[in-house]
Amino acid sequence: MSMIAPSLLAADFGHIAREMEWFNRSEADWLHLDVMDGVFVPNISFGFPVMEAVARLTTKPLDVHLMIVQPEKFITQVRDLGAHVMNVHQEACVHLYRTVQQIHEAGMKAAVSLCPATPLCTLEDVLADVDVVMLMTVEPGFGGQPFIEHSLDKVRRLRQMIAATGSHALIEVDGGVNRTTAPRLARAGVDIMVTGSAVFGKADPAEEVRMLKALTTNA
Repeated sequence: MSMIAPSLLAADFGHIAREMEWFNRSEADWLHLDVMDGVFVPNISFGFPVMEAVARLTTKPLDVHLMIVQPEKFITQVRDLGAHVMNVHQEACVHLYRTVQQIHEAGMKAAVSLCPATPLCTLEDVLADVDVVMLMTVEPGFGGQPFIEHSLDKVRRLRQMIAATGSHALIEVDGGVNRTTAPRLARAGVDIMVTGSAVFGKADPAEEVRMLKALTTNA
């Protein structure tokens, strides 16, 4: 069974407390927080005041995904949110190894994301040090995009790399996860699936989370 991490980006921010009510009672494992700066990606999402408010509304682990330049500048603030995972982009970190170590020193799990066109080989020298590798299965910065099909092969190749190096990293994917793609991703070896519009906005989002987990169990 894969873990499910609904993305706050797809929530109704006019009723955020209500959104967190269903999230807390659901089978969701993590809450995924997509932070965008308008530089690394073309959109701007939300900042620390919003994340601090959300953190007070849930006791589930926070998976903070920084789609920003110089994410290392915010390690302390992410830690102070009580985040379980700090997720930075390989493409945004000049000194990725050092950033991973600093995240660990702050007491968080270190995740590294790759954009769709970034090859897996760029992680060879840090794979043993990271806790999570997240593959973007759409271009970062916009919700509701169609799933990039060749991502399945990338997941399989990453699973082989992890096994070959003895790494214990989990594989996470972000983008286009729904009832159709979730079982296929599970079969390819994905441990954690971020999902946005496929869950938020549904008549019964908690039931949608339950369904996605069931589909990954039976894949």
